Amino acid sequence: MQITQQERDAVYKTIFARRDVRREFISDAIPDEVIERILLAAHHAPSVGFMQPWDFIVVKNPATKTKIKQGFLQAHEEAAELFTGERKRQYQGLKLEGIEESPVGICVTCDRKRTGPVVLGRTAKPEMDLFSSVCAVQNLWLAARAENLGMGWVSIVHDDVIRDALNIPQDIDIIAYLCLGYVKAFHTTPDLQRAGWLPRKSLESSVHFESWPEVDDQVK
Repeated sequence: MQITQQERDAVYKTIFARRDVRREFISDAIPDEVIERILLAAHHAPSVGFMQPWDFIVVKNPATKTKIKQGFLQAHEEAAELFTGERKRQYQGLKLEGIEESPVGICVTCDRKRTGPVVLGRTAKPEMDLFSSVCAVQNLWLAARAENLGMGWVSIVHDDVIRDALNIPQDIDIIAYLCLGYVKAFHTTPDLQRAGWLPRKSLESSVHFESWPEVDDQVK
């Protein structure tokens, strides 16, 4: 199946327009068929040994979101103590989640035992199943953007908080808690870039040919 130029351009547009959304959510409900399409896209991510180790927990209950939000606030305070001076003040002023504002939360997990102890492609690099689950997150993110939905990945929360709130067994790895919803608008640049936290690196600085660059080349 060939991809047309128009279809190709739409894919690139979606990639470059994707944002980690934290503050722009509105309360409009997401139709169930839209959520199903997004999850179907996530479910078609590549996976090592075709083990498809992911599960998706859809969260709409406000009480559950509040539990997770409280866990975020605790982890956020802990994280703030790791910074000092102006960097700490800047961190404390950032909006880093939309747990209660977004109408839907999605937790992505990884069952590392799903197809048995020996998995094709995971023998030399055992973490490949975790990477596969992250690919599912990226598929979900791009599908959400193609549906004109905002999504934010909440990483500042301890796994045991999410595990307790969503009744996730101890032997299941938690990959991501995602906030999903329609938004007022999408920004043209990432929040942290716009806030001056860090600039975007150039592609040239990240691409090397044939081998890792010499130290002197990296300094340049």
